[in-house]
Amino acid sequence: MQRWNGWGYPSVSMDLPHQAHALLCDAIGEGVPQDDYPLADLIQKISTSHIPHHPLISLDPEKRIRHAHGHSLPDWVALRRGTLTRVPDGVAFPDTIEDINELLRLARQHRFVVIPYGGGTSVLGQLTVPDVKRPVLSVSLHHLNRLVDLDTRSMLATFETGVKGPDLEAQLRAHNFTLGHYPQSFEFSTLGGWVATRACGQESTYYGRMDELFAGANLLTPRGPLTLHPYPASAAGPDLRHLVLGSEGRMGIITTATVKISPLPEKSVIYGIFFPSWEGGVEAVRELAGSHLPLSMMRLSNPRETRTNLKMAGRETQMSFLNRYLQLRKISADSACMCLIGFIGSRRVVAAARRDADVVINKNHGVSIGRTMGEIWRKNRLRTPYLRNSLWNLGYAVDTVETAVTWNRTTSLMQAVETALSDGLTSLNERVHVFSHLSSSYPTGSNVYTTFIFRLADTPEEIYYRWKILKEEASIAIVKSGGTISHQHGVGIDHKPYLEHDKGQLGIEALRHIFSFIDPDDRMNPTKMV
Repeated sequence: MQRWNGWGYPSVSMDLPHQAHALLCDAIGEGVPQDDYPLADLIQKISTSHIPHHPLISLDPEKRIRHAHGHSLPDWVALRRGTLTRVPDGVAFPDTIEDINELLRLARQHRFVVIPYGGGTSVLGQLTVPDVKRPVLSVSLHHLNRLVDLDTRSMLATFETGVKGPDLEAQLRAHNFTLGHYPQSFEFSTLGGWVATRACGQESTYYGRMDELFAGANLLTPRGPLTLHPYPASAAGPDLRHLVLGSEGRMGIITTATVKISPLPEKSVIYGIFFPSWEGGVEAVRELAGSHLPLSMMRLSNPRETRTNLKMAGRETQMSFLNRYLQLRKISADSACMCLIGFIGSRRVVAAARRDADVVINKNHGVSIGRTMGEIWRKNRLRTPYLRNSLWNLGYAVDTVETAVTWNRTTSLMQAVETALSDGLTSLNERVHVFSHLSSSYPTGSNVYTTFIFRLADTPEEIYYRWKILKEEASIAIVKSGGTISHQHGVGIDHKPYLEHDKGQLGIEALRHIFSFIDPDDRMNPTKMV
């Protein structure tokens, strides 16, 4: 069972190296640890359920708490400090699609609000229980995790949408295939959640984002069933699949999804490159993104993230050797930018791609340090979220903002967001540690992913206030700089105020009318997105 008020399994942890702790103390001050609110006390605060007893529905208070949140910073404050006030009245665990039909019938009969629940990893309030007078039912798809059909000739696989990343990959790899979708939440997130948030995996440069991998689906909506066929291509009007992608439960419950799969690659390797400047690194990544080389990923860290990551790595002896080597290659520690570049395919194709990529890397004065840093990253990429637990225990909160923007605005947007965050708490005499990277790049532009760390306050209200200031300032900087409000995390409630900058007023009204037609009683995850 996962932690009820933190990330992942209780048996797994990732300690913050003392060098990284010292860096934070120097950058923003000593953390302010806070006592966690006990689960037993929170259970006592939970109100009585207003849902009638039913064999498919659990009214257990602890299950209701566990399904009342995702992993946004406000979610964490509410759980860690005991201010969680709204939980679902019941949690259903359907075993079949017929069970889901029965639950939606009950919801229609008793006017329940329904919130589809996958892995609970959302970070923007997608699972927040709305402040409504109607009973709220969380429908967990945990038991719906089977491979329904594998069409190896068409390279398509159909799964029930409660399947989690490791189980999905295990079922495909038994047949020598892979989906290749590896978000940082891979261990716990589900196929349905990936579709509902238009998710992006860490190797999407090669395999594609979820909106490229998604081929079709079956939905149960308040209006009835909706089937989206996995046609290879169609000119039959607008593609309704794009209404479901990113719909965050507003369209109904996605019961099965068909996705495009790939054969397992013969070779997949990640090399570490250091560029002497941010400008050189960006130019190399931009050129490689348009080269059509078989790259699985490119992750370029700016100087502050590079320094932070090297501190996070620990391994003092190896890091000391690396710094001396970079000095010999005339790369300053103050301006160095680390880039991880993955190559994938047959051995012959990988070797040829490396030669072509080296031309671009050398032209921009990049220095290769081999595969060690890539292997460390691959080993720890699913453990990194556990640092949220360690940082909180030391008295620090951490959150991220992410966007995508065209190449001509990438650096200026990053600088605007970092400035907004760095200066965000100046009036409170608090400092913020901010760093960024590019991790999903395209021929026309790149995402910008920024992490910010600030000290906890003495009260949950003050912690939330600090976060709200930072979130608003960063979001305003994103939209003013011409970026989308979300590249991979979705909308939920945290990004809802900024969605009109992406869609325009007419676009928002169109979405509202679509949701109202599909869900005339406003039953499916209301208050999210629009």
